[in-house]
Amino acid sequence: MEFSNLKRRVRNIFTIPSFGNKGKVFYKVAASLLLVSIALVVILGLVWSNEPNQFQVQQNLEEKLALTRSNYVVGSATTAALIRVAETLLEKPGGYLTNDILPPGLYLDNIPNWEFGSLVQVRDLSRSFREAFSRSQSQSVEDPDLIIAEPNFHFDNNSWLFPPTESEYTEAIDHLYAYLERIADRETSDAQFYARADNLSSWLLAVESRLGSLSQRLSASVGQRRINTDTSGDQSGTQSTPVQSETVIKTPWSRLDDVFYEARGATWALIHFLQAVEIDFAEVLDDKNANASLRQIIRDLEASQRTVFFPVILNGSGFGLFANHSLTMANYISRANAAIIDLRTLLAQG
Repeated sequence: MEFSNLKRRVRNIFTIPSFGNKGKVFYKVAASLLLVSIALVVILGLVWSNEPNQFQVQQNLEEKLALTRSNYVVGSATTAALIRVAETLLEKPGGYLTNDILPPGLYLDNIPNWEFGSLVQVRDLSRSFREAFSRSQSQSVEDPDLIIAEPNFHFDNNSWLFPPTESEYTEAIDHLYAYLERIADRETSDAQFYARADNLSSWLLAVESRLGSLSQRLSASVGQRRINTDTSGDQSGTQSTPVQSETVIKTPWSRLDDVFYEARGATWALIHFLQAVEIDFAEVLDDKNANASLRQIIRDLEASQRTVFFPVILNGSGFGLFANHSLTMANYISRANAAIIDLRTLLAQG
């Protein structure tokens, strides 16, 4: 008898109480709301996963000049393009996703990697603005707006609070707007943009380094045996720790799509920066007969932005049955990188 009572008590503890018809309605409503919420999250995730379209650099320049009530001066196009790319990171569908802690941003990874690729290019160009484009020589005083903008873009890209990343990048953009207004002000000369061959070559050197790294990481999608050439060309060259003369380099399969979309973001930003450079450095490029070289770089980078029709980034072998999206991207980036090296050579010639 005592055992039966014990069984009854245990069963009562683990049995969900019934509330009759009202309870059934409640459960149905709750289940429906849950399904609708999941569907909305999935749909939002699909919408937010779309990469931003390219914008017209000349049109963007006109819009930014109208917004700041300024006239075109040398440097306006590059500054306006830098502002627009940074704004896109914050204002595209879904906003800035890298630091999201709620779905769908929480589980998306393609666009956050795209954001990082673009952000690296924004950081490099903003550094060139502060260190080269805005200064006539190494002993010149740094621009006060760029002193704030450049380090703000280097703020932690994954901070969601105290302060959030968006607030730091927004402040940087505000100071770029202020810089744009000041270089266009004919009544003062405390803000400048120097379109010189050495300044352009300095920034392109940073671009060359970034593209070279991306190309190697993309090419390593299928694994490669590489000869160690780290100290080649210098008989006295040494390095911190010894390495084997031949190593196998392979990007982990879980990182393949991350590297691919980081490269997509980087090349997307570079296309606009180089188109703006074509406007601001027109005289320099004409003098060096380098216009064709710059246009070829832009064309190779534009090819990297073609639509990916397959929903998954494939990693087939180089000559296998399936495509390898990483190797295709590496091809376009390597060609652009080689053209940048040639362009820098032209800029260095007298």
